[in-house]
Amino acid sequence: MSARQSSTLLIGNYDNAGRQWLPAKKPIEVQGHDFPGPEVPRAFPYGIYDIGRNAGFVNVGTDHDTGAFAVASIRGWWRAEGKRIYPDASRVLITADGGGSNGSRLRLWKLELQKFADQTGLSLAVCHFPPGTSKWNRIEHRLFSFISSNWRGEPLRDYETIVKLIAKTTTAKGLKVTCRLDRRKYPTGRKVSDDEMKGLNMERNKFHGEWNYVIRPKTKR
Repeated sequence: MSARQSSTLLIGNYDNAGRQWLPAKKPIEVQGHDFPGPEVPRAFPYGIYDIGRNAGFVNVGTDHDTGAFAVASIRGWWRAEGKRIYPDASRVLITADGGGSNGSRLRLWKLELQKFADQTGLSLAVCHFPPGTSKWNRIEHRLFSFISSNWRGEPLRDYETIVKLIAKTTTAKGLKVTCRLDRRKYPTGRKVSDDEMKGLNMERNKFHGEWNYVIRPKTKR
């Protein structure tokens, strides 16, 4: 690897579940079958986890969870933290699940990564976890699990609550989490043509190139 500095990122998505003890006869009113309550906001949290720094960056989307949104989340991390922490980096290694908005077969994910590489001059090495093995991804154990534990049973009434609960997540080993709200639109149904795919500056690895590849900038910066 030619970079003098680099960052390893783990990315993915998660949901909320669990229970929490409350004082007797003091329930929290939320939307349900017997009580209409306030409508729970539509939120799509997308996480980036920096292994070396034990730091998470979560982008909470309000529109759709698409490949464009996934890459926008990584771009947001780079602009907010990455380029400051790793000023000499020329290459970033990203490990991701094999499905979802960062799926190994998703054309839009790769097209948006090419745009990101062109904008920043970074080479993006991507390694997808094979189908059925995403539980091995450290982001599940070192970021998402603690977020889920921190907000377990908490009613997600509004975006402010969601962002605050995520940002408050810490661990005894020093995990820190930054969270931001993304209100931009990410429409679904974007078709990526064969010609657009041929225009990618992408090199597949000899070992399972469908899961391991590098996307480089089309021009040197």
